[in-house]
Amino acid sequence: MAQRVLVVDDDPTVADVVCRYLEHAGYEVAHVGDGSAALAAVARHPPHLVVLDLMLPVLDGLEVCRRLRQRPDGVPIVMLTARGDEADRVLGLQLGADDYLSKPFSPRELVLRVRSVLRRANGDPAGAPPPELLADGGLEVATGPRVARLHGRELTLTLREFDLLVHLMWHPARAFRRAELLERVWGWSFGDQSTVTVHVRRLREKIEADPADPRRIVTVWGVGYRYEPSRA
Repeated sequence: MAQRVLVVDDDPTVADVVCRYLEHAGYEVAHVGDGSAALAAVARHPPHLVVLDLMLPVLDGLEVCRRLRQRPDGVPIVMLTARGDEADRVLGLQLGADDYLSKPFSPRELVLRVRSVLRRANGDPAGAPPPELLADGGLEVATGPRVARLHGRELTLTLREFDLLVHLMWHPARAFRRAELLERVWGWSFGDQSTVTVHVRRLREKIEADPADPRRIVTVWGVGYRYEPSRA
């Protein structure tokens, strides 16, 4: 059965091109043109992924992203933006978007990004699979069912947050450059490294006792980040 992708964009030209490329790639595609219709479409027939433009009538893309992240199914979101302001892109990532492309973009690249996000959502990351269970100091991550718990409490993580946490825990005490994490977790050979910074910040808010003084995901100045195993 083809995976369903919901395209949310009020520009009919862009939407037509995106839908045609996704359909040609084998996806079942639906299209709506405003934020309110997007939420209704997701509630009526949940897709496997949402391609979401930021600039939408009725409800803008940031608000749609915020409301989708309140759903328990954690539907992956690839965000489209024509805005040049980096703050909008960062805010979208902070709200839980899994990936983004800035307009104008290559439709072929969008298809590759969609494929990459869905592959990871289906538990099929590139390379050798991690162990079924990663555990450290009260933090347990079950990679098969994609469930993370901290001291027995289940954490609400986005697709990329989960993948980033797994990657860092799987390679404890190893420092990774942001560019390495973009390639290994996102599957990008190039891109905005602030994406990594935003996701690390969000992860710290969820797994650190004091996000301002992180003890698990620590900054390696001039390099990037590493996961520091508990000494308890």
